[in-house]
Amino acid sequence: MSVFSVFAHLVERLADLLAPVCHGAATAAAIVLFTALVRLLVHPLSRAAARGQRARAALQPRIAELRRRHAKDPERLRRAVLELHAEEKVSPLSGILPSLLQLPAFFLLYHLFSGTSGNALLAHRLFAAPLGGRWADALADGGAFGGAGAVYLGLFTLVAGVAFFTYTRTKKQMAQNPVMAAAGGEEQVPGLGAVGRVMPFLSFLTLVTVAVVPLAAALYVVTSTTWSAVERAALYRRP
Repeated sequence: MSVFSVFAHLVERLADLLAPVCHGAATAAAIVLFTALVRLLVHPLSRAAARGQRARAALQPRIAELRRRHAKDPERLRRAVLELHAEEKVSPLSGILPSLLQLPAFFLLYHLFSGTSGNALLAHRLFAAPLGGRWADALADGGAFGGAGAVYLGLFTLVAGVAFFTYTRTKKQMAQNPVMAAAGGEEQVPGLGAVGRVMPFLSFLTLVTVAVVPLAAALYVVTSTTWSAVERAALYRRP
């Protein structure tokens, strides 16, 4: 039995459990529940990432001293900052790990509902929209305000709201948090400056993802993105 068959069986069992409550939308609800379970599994890593950011903030006075000392030697400054992070066992990129560990679950859903796996789940729907369909299919079948199109309009509205919330929080954090502010200014760690400059806009890329992937994978993305917004608001709140 392949990993895709096992995963399909898991989704079907979750859908069976939810069918008495969710009826025709049980499979869509199962995907949302599966996403929540994945996020629960990686939540300890998200908490560790939050602790890592606080640890990086605590290093800022020492980094400021390094910047003063090596102001005329940017390459030496970068090496010194990297050595400081290694000495204190603080990774400047620790926040990426929770996202990386979610990728296998997303790709499993994408493959399962991409139309190439030949399984019965492709016929399941969220209201009028097939879970194996895409926004382009909804536009071709009833237009943006048709039955399937209305499902996507609801998802786009939710994603846009979450993206705007994340955007405003990230901009505020970059203004208040010395780690993020430093990332947006003079680059202390190779590549970190570019990340800091584009970070506030990354949340809006979810709109593009929802538009081009199968609806089942889009549900995963929407649920995970909403979870991330709430989780970050709790973990990164100011004391």
